[in-house]
Amino acid sequence: MEIAELLEIIGRDEDSSHQFKANVTNETSLAQEIIAFSNSGGGSIFIGVSNDGTFSGLGREDMGRLNQLVSNAASHQVRPPVNPHTENISTDDGLVMHIVVPNGISKPYMDKNGVIWVKSGADKRKATSREEVQRLYQTAGLIHGDEVPVTGMTISDLDLDYFKEFFERSFGESLEKQDIALKDILHNMNLMKDNFLNISGTLLFAKNPIFKLPVFIVKAIAFPGTEIHETEYLDSRDISGKMADVYHQSKSFVLGNIHHVQADQDVNAPGKPEIPDIVLEELIVNALIHRDYFVSASIRIFVFSDRVEIISPGHLPNNLTVENIKRGNSNIRNPILTSFATKILPYRGLGSGITRALKAYSNIQFQDDRDGNLFRVIIGR
Repeated sequence: MEIAELLEIIGRDEDSSHQFKANVTNETSLAQEIIAFSNSGGGSIFIGVSNDGTFSGLGREDMGRLNQLVSNAASHQVRPPVNPHTENISTDDGLVMHIVVPNGISKPYMDKNGVIWVKSGADKRKATSREEVQRLYQTAGLIHGDEVPVTGMTISDLDLDYFKEFFERSFGESLEKQDIALKDILHNMNLMKDNFLNISGTLLFAKNPIFKLPVFIVKAIAFPGTEIHETEYLDSRDISGKMADVYHQSKSFVLGNIHHVQADQDVNAPGKPEIPDIVLEELIVNALIHRDYFVSASIRIFVFSDRVEIISPGHLPNNLTVENIKRGNSNIRNPILTSFATKILPYRGLGSGITRALKAYSNIQFQDDRDGNLFRVIIGR
C-alpha cells in the first residue's frame, strides 16, 4: 500500500472495513478484532495509527513483536484458525502495520471461549441472537433455513390429498402403493426432520402454514401515489397458505392493481398488463424461493402509481452481487425448496429467472441492502 492510499483511508476515519490502533499488546483483543472481520466480510487493521489519525511512531522492533502477536492470535486464539496478511508501511512519523483479514469461508469464527464476534459499524460486538448465529452457519453452508424443523407441525398438519396428488404426479405411483410409512417418505424427501415437518414441508404441503409460521406470508399493499402512506391505500392483503397458492394470489394482486393496455390487439380483446406476465412470474417466484428463512419477516409487495416493489428478507447470499445475478449467476440458499419448485411453481432454476425477466422488460432495478438485510426489486410502470 502506498502512503497516499494510507493517508486517504485515515482521512475517512474508521468504518466497518478499517480499524485503527496506536499499538497492540493484548493477543486476545487482537484475536477478537480478527474474528469480527472474518465473520463480517473482511477488512483492514492499521497498527501505528491513533484514533485522531496521527501516527504513533512505531519502530522496526515493534514490527517484529507485532508480527509474532498477529501469528499467535490468528492461529491459537481464533477457531478455526485464519491467515491474515501483514504489510509494513513506512511513513515520516514511524512504521504502520497493515493487517488484511480476508472474508472467512468457514464461518462462524469464534474465540477460544466459543464467543462469536462480528462487526457493528466501526466497532465489534458479540453475536447473541439465534438468527444472527444461524445466518453465519448458513453462509458456511452448514445449515439452510428451509430445513429447520417447525416444532409442533406434525403429519396431521399435512394436506394429505394435496400431497398424494403431488406424489403421484411426480413419481408416477400412488402414495398408497408405497411399502414404507408416510413419515419415512417425508423424511426421505427432506420434508420432515426430528418428527416434525420442516420449513419446506410446512410451506409446500401443510394445510395451514400460517398456524406455526405466521410471519412467512406476503403482505401486499397498493397505494394511490408514489409513497407509502399509513392510512391511504387502494388495496391491501395478507397472503398466506401453501406456497403455490401464495404465488398465484400474489401475482393476481399485482395484476389486479396495475393497468392493462390494448397494445396492438382488437378493441374487444382483453388488455395486456403493462408489466409482462413473465416478469411478475419470475420475480415473485424468486422472492418465495430465495428469501432468507432465518429472518423472521414477511415478503412485501408494494404497488405504487409509478412502480411495483418486491422486498425479500435477507440480502444476497455470500459474495453474490446484483451484477452477478443479472448475468445469470446464482447461489442456492434454500436447496430443498429449490428442488421442489420446478414441480410446483413456474420455476426453471439455473439462475435464469432474472435474465429472463430483464429480457422481457428492461425497466427493472435491483437493490441489495446489506445493512437492512433485505433485497428489493423495483419494476417501473
